[in-house]
Amino acid sequence: MSEKNEIILQASHLVKRFPAAGGRTLTACNDVSLSVRRRRTLGIVGESGCGKSTLVRMLLRMETPTAGEVSFHGTDVLSLRGEALRQYRRHVQMVFQDPLASFHPKMKVIDILTEPLRNFGLLGRGQKERKARELLHLVGLPDELLYRYPHSMSGGQRQRIGIARALALEPEVLVCDEATSALDVSIQRSIIELLVRLQRETGVAIVFICHDIALIRSFAHEIAVMYLGDVVEVLPGEALSAQAAHPYTRALLDAQFSIHTEPGRPIGSVTGEAPSPLALPAGCPFQTRCLEAAERCRAEKPPLAALTPQHEAACWRLDSPTAAYSQLPEQERTPSWN
Repeated sequence: MSEKNEIILQASHLVKRFPAAGGRTLTACNDVSLSVRRRRTLGIVGESGCGKSTLVRMLLRMETPTAGEVSFHGTDVLSLRGEALRQYRRHVQMVFQDPLASFHPKMKVIDILTEPLRNFGLLGRGQKERKARELLHLVGLPDELLYRYPHSMSGGQRQRIGIARALALEPEVLVCDEATSALDVSIQRSIIELLVRLQRETGVAIVFICHDIALIRSFAHEIAVMYLGDVVEVLPGEALSAQAAHPYTRALLDAQFSIHTEPGRPIGSVTGEAPSPLALPAGCPFQTRCLEAAERCRAEKPPLAALTPQHEAACWRLDSPTAAYSQLPEQERTPSWN
């Protein structure tokens, strides 16, 4: 296997259930299997409550799965304890949605950046300021921020500090949980360009959680679409516009607005409300909002099946990949930053 396609982190049939009032059960993730590859970005997209954050919390061992496996270079992550688990977390780091909430309010930038290195005994005496400057330069920030507090900086600067802190330990996987959702659009673009550059320079694999399907398709190598705890489609990011096959994915694409949209083209929407995860319908989880739902969709849940070697979808109406693709409209493409 080439280095480019080497699987670093793998989730296999992950399930997470939470007990709820009245003896009920909330299924946050249901039989999720995904792979994270070196030098590649896996984008995970879906509406709020679809299980994206729960999935990455299981990958990070912040939550224990109800069932399934997580492996890191073939090692069972769920069996790790003590120092072995601590060392695993050194290699899989996270960038949070709200960096200010993840920083100690009384720590200056120099201490925020070097704390991970001190925790793992990787910072020699007298190296603190030099290493902090190096990390600032890595994310395009000036030395003058070293002795400032995060609350005195802009949102974009704080997020760059969060990325620098996560990269301080030279991890193999960087998990970004809605890392741009609180930023202005222009700042979002600069953060994405930064992540793409850092991936090229360091080879880090990235897992990027996002609500914005237009944003995620512009730079992710592979995209997984989640709905009510299920992965309903997985396909290459560059193929999303032209080859999206699942009705939910197509509805998300139709609902996006772009300055490149043809005048007069209607902006669609995902009709209806998602059912409660405490009372999921029988059959396909999307059938209550799907305009193409048939009787089989209401009675039997479709498996995630291969349409092509790099494309999977869970929909009974896609039994014939050729027929499915021939019906798909060409849509606007967003230039890739890769």
